[in-house]
Amino acid sequence: MADAASRLTRVAEQLLGVPLPVRIRAWDGSQAGPPATPVLVIRNRRALRRLLFKPGELGLARAWVAGDLDIEGDLYAALDAMAGLIWERGDDARSLVQAMRDPEVRAAARELLKLAGPPLPPAPPREEVRRRRHLHTRHSDKRAISHHYDVGNDFYEIVLGASMVYSCAYWGPAEEDATLVSAQRDKLELVCRKLGLTPGRRLLDVGCGWGSMAIHAAREHGVGVVGITLSQEQAAYARKRVADEGLTDRVEIRVQDYRDVVDGPFDAISSIGMAEHVGTERYLEYTSALYALLKPGGRLLNHQIARRPQRDEGAYEVDRFIDAYVFPDGELAPIGTTVTQLERAGFEVRDVESIREHYARTLRHWVANLETGWDRAVRLSSPGRARVWRLYMAACALAFERNRIGVNQVLAVRTPESGASGLPLRTRTWHG
Repeated sequence: MADAASRLTRVAEQLLGVPLPVRIRAWDGSQAGPPATPVLVIRNRRALRRLLFKPGELGLARAWVAGDLDIEGDLYAALDAMAGLIWERGDDARSLVQAMRDPEVRAAARELLKLAGPPLPPAPPREEVRRRRHLHTRHSDKRAISHHYDVGNDFYEIVLGASMVYSCAYWGPAEEDATLVSAQRDKLELVCRKLGLTPGRRLLDVGCGWGSMAIHAAREHGVGVVGITLSQEQAAYARKRVADEGLTDRVEIRVQDYRDVVDGPFDAISSIGMAEHVGTERYLEYTSALYALLKPGGRLLNHQIARRPQRDEGAYEVDRFIDAYVFPDGELAPIGTTVTQLERAGFEVRDVESIREHYARTLRHWVANLETGWDRAVRLSSPGRARVWRLYMAACALAFERNRIGVNQVLAVRTPESGASGLPLRTRTWHG
């Protein structure tokens, strides 16, 4: 197996049809590829078997999570260089089948089989979740939320920092003028202004997380808040924070599905980073439920990640890595689809603000937090789980920067029959 790196580089370039944009270091210590680039470290031959049995993104993800693959150098530069070979290449398995018609490619595949060793499929890492057939029931949603959010509050404190807000911050023009904590505070304040919160009003915070929005709204705007989450760990953490702030008379945190809230109406509803979990089949049910929980004239602020629309929406598939390791059963929709479903439920959509670049910057801060607290994060979770989060957040930062995905705040109103929305004529005055 002498000089495995050179053989791998040659095989990879024959199979992909383009030069490799990164350098390879193989398990035998050999290196090959362009100098002064990030190094893709292939620690063992098992990594190749993972790619052979699951060509494309999922095979790479399994090798990464298991520690069979690593990157030395700038992680963002490596992912950016490889994006065209992975996320932007299309259906990897179908592309490979088509490529195999070429005799040189078939020869390269035979060489790869020799390099990979015994033709036995390695078991997936234990952090992987199998996708279920029955999606977005109360039980399956609770299980999916638990997988993602019940990693441990201490782990999230490392990643998210003191603000404990797990959605994109709202940054000023110059990054050096703000911290992650201040940018998250500005995001929460922006949501409160858009909702027009004033003392005595009642807010429902759907997917309340660790309580940051509920606490900010109650403390800074004097509203009563009901926060709901499906995560037991989040709820326990949020309740303690509420008590520590002396806000138990104004904030109630529940472990509850949005479909089970029956004590409306509310003056306003915030849904920040929650709607991605709802699912395409349930989205109209979600928007209709929130509409029914609002008073006439009440406002909804829906803060949600969006994907780009496909020419053939019927062929759309969820991201395999994120579905298997990060957000089981999570689904992204184009912003146009979200607006349409809100309108179908009866809402009047009054404002849509894209804050895509803000999420990219936020994710880079979270990655830096994780890398700084790496050893403790591994102890609190597992090496594989920490590797999942590092890859997921870094890759998402690049996806936002490259405009592969976006994030939007949609302000919608349950406009009464009189037509009086209650909004100012110049709505963007909430930027203050």
